[in-house]
Formats: sequence, structure tokens, C-alpha cells
Amino acid sequence: MSAIHRHSITVPPEAIDRLGHVNNVVYVQWMQDAAVDHSEIVGCTRLSREAGAHWVARTHKIEYLRPAYAGEEIHVLTWVADFRKVRSVRKYKFVRTNDEVVLATAETDWVYVNAQSGKPQSIPAAIQELFVVSSDGG
Repeated sequence: MSAIHRHSITVPPEAIDRLGHVNNVVYVQWMQDAAVDHSEIVGCTRLSREAGAHWVARTHKIEYLRPAYAGEEIHVLTWVADFRKVRSVRKYKFVRTNDEVVLATAETDWVYVNAQSGKPQSIPAAIQELFVVSSDGG
């Protein structure tokens, strides 16, 4: 099992802003899409639902390095960097596939919350064991 999950995107025309490149807020959507995809594949979504819990974003941090344009294929690489009692940092790297240029790096601090109360709750060991934790994705 690898720490890194690869989520592929072909940039749609509606992601382009008035400056002619991918709008910055689109990256946040792609971060969520990649995280959800990874969680579903490893079984985290199912186990969280069974535990009566879900994940909510606490903070996002993005560093934009290069622009992306309509029609380009991008790999969103994502991995879990750590688990704490009720929180987990997930990191991301956006890579244009035709030249392997890193377009952006990012991270989200996720909080595991009880679905009924909305209050943070401890992340079960069974969920933590679904992921290979890596600070740098390697």
C-alpha cells in the first residue's frame, strides 16, 4: 500500500477565470475531491459513516507555483501526513502530467466529528490503520 493517492483531472473550461487560467478556488474543490476519492477507496468513508462520524475541513493552505490551463491533465497527489487525537493533516501536490511541473502544493487540516453533535471525537485506530502516514508523501 502506498502513502500517495493519485487523482487525475483534465481541466474543464469552466475552471478558467478571467485571467485565462484555473481559478484559485477550483484548487480547493480539487483538494476535497482527491481526499474524498482516497478515503472512499481505502474504506475510510464507510467506516466513518458506520461510526456515526465524518470529516470537516478546519483550514486549507495553498501555495500556487505555476498556472494551469483548460485541457491540461493534472495529477492531484495526496497523502495523510499525520493523525492526532481528533485531527489529521492531509497534503497535496498538483502536477501537470505532460511535463511533471508542480503547479501548487497544499494541505488541509481535517477534523473528525460526531455526525449528530458536530463535536470533535477521537479518530478510531481502525481508520488510522487504513492509511500509510508520511510527512512528505514518500
